[in-house]
Amino acid sequence: MSRTNREIVTACFENLFVHKDFDAAKAALHPGFVTHSPGLPSGRDAFTDAVKNSPLAGATAEIRHVVAEGDLVVVHLHVAGTAVVDILRVEDGLLVEHWDVKQPL
Repeated sequence: MSRTNREIVTACFENLFVHKDFDAAKAALHPGFVTHSPGLPSGRDAFTDAVKNSPLAGATAEIRHVVAEGDLVVVHLHVAGTAVVDILRVEDGLLVEHWDVKQPL
């Protein structure tokens, strides 16, 4: 049974921000992963390395909401005193595109 887009994105974000399992998170990203977030590089390896080496890597994160429709998944999380909403596009079981907005809690 294949996983839903919601499950794919949730597992990736739990690995990135909760479990700090960057290799597992990287496996969910397409090699040509594109992020539209200023300051974050595109590409599977560059993106996961940037998150791994950011100040957020040591912060506690909590996923608050996940909403999925079609190929888009929206994740609302709290990390390091900031509310973050990420929008991910999933294609063929991999995250291919990313946008986000942030605001202080």
